[in-house]
Amino acid sequence: MRTPPAWLDSFDLRTLPRDFYDDPYAFYAALREHDPIRRMPDGSVLLTRYADCLQVYKAATRFSSDKKAEFFPKYGSSPLFEHHTTSLVFNDPPLHTRVRKLIIGALSQRAVEAMIPALNALVDRLLDALEARSARGEAIDLIEHFAAAIPVEVIGNLLDVPRDERLPLRDWSLAILGALEPTLTPEQLERGNLAVSEFVAYLRTLIERRRAKPGDPAVDVLTRLIEGEPGAQGLSETELLQNCIFILNAGHETTTNLIGNALYALTCWPGERRRLVSNPALIQSAVEEILRFESSNQLGNRMATLNARIGGVELAPGTRITLCIGAANRDPAQFLDPERLDIARTPNRHLAFGSGTHQCAGLAVARLEGTAAIGRFVARFPNYEIDSNSAVRSLRARFRGFKTLPARLGG
Repeated sequence: MRTPPAWLDSFDLRTLPRDFYDDPYAFYAALREHDPIRRMPDGSVLLTRYADCLQVYKAATRFSSDKKAEFFPKYGSSPLFEHHTTSLVFNDPPLHTRVRKLIIGALSQRAVEAMIPALNALVDRLLDALEARSARGEAIDLIEHFAAAIPVEVIGNLLDVPRDERLPLRDWSLAILGALEPTLTPEQLERGNLAVSEFVAYLRTLIERRRAKPGDPAVDVLTRLIEGEPGAQGLSETELLQNCIFILNAGHETTTNLIGNALYALTCWPGERRRLVSNPALIQSAVEEILRFESSNQLGNRMATLNARIGGVELAPGTRITLCIGAANRDPAQFLDPERLDIARTPNRHLAFGSGTHQCAGLAVARLEGTAAIGRFVARFPNYEIDSNSAVRSLRARFRGFKTLPARLGG
């Protein structure tokens, strides 16, 4: 065993050093080796081993996703508190079961496959626009001009949000999800609460219009949420509003990061990029490997409801648990040579979408978007370059991605 690093005893998710955001994986490796069930100063624990995280994911009744007790000290009685404690991801049955069933029902394999032509056309239009910008000598940002534009359109289509009303969605999403970071500034808290309030006000109008003119519940997620399952308890107005926000947010930031992280990682591993260019059939396994190697969502949370034992450590009821997805996905006990990007890796049972009853409901859509965006971009611009010196990371512990990713398309 290697000597523990000097920072280990004082490691705290609430006071992370600047270099953690650039490359958290060295920190994860040291924690996994020396302190895999890390007790934080606030009494919570951080899990960095794959097996421990999977154990928690699989035991949904023993490890709760309900965040009311955890989030009230952080948000108080506020729009952020109402949103995050009502949305699908931070709830247990029966609410979680009702909402998930409605969403899954509208995201059937048939419905997802029906998205492919429009998605490919959207990606091609964005690629055309990038090429036109390059021809005019204009700057290209792969986040603003490409990655972020895709999930806004896809999820906007799923909820049938009029195109001329989609402009604020990204800023609202960034503000609300940014408030999930381990520590918040007063400005971040204010931005997050304002975003929830503005989002709710907009959705009330959208829902009123949809009630007056329903869509097809087989493909229109909003209509399906409004109508509910026949014979089952429907969603309250608050549950409906907050889970619409959740759907727009959950599918937006993570997919943007998946695309941006992939295009960056492929420039850092040029052999894997050449491999993908020469063999486009590898795109699906390449997407899975990016999800493992640079997980868009790095942290998850649970709370022990009963006495629990993880990795030989006893946890009392009420213990807050942070699952480090980014660390679990590079655990050498689960993945061979985990620090290497291998776009043909198999098996690849990563935890980027979680596991168990709370596994991401939109994973098929995210995979579809990643496959179309990354595959078509690399095929169109195989020699693209990224200006690493000018790239700006989002500086978030929970969501790993870039704010800006300047690029040249190459010859």
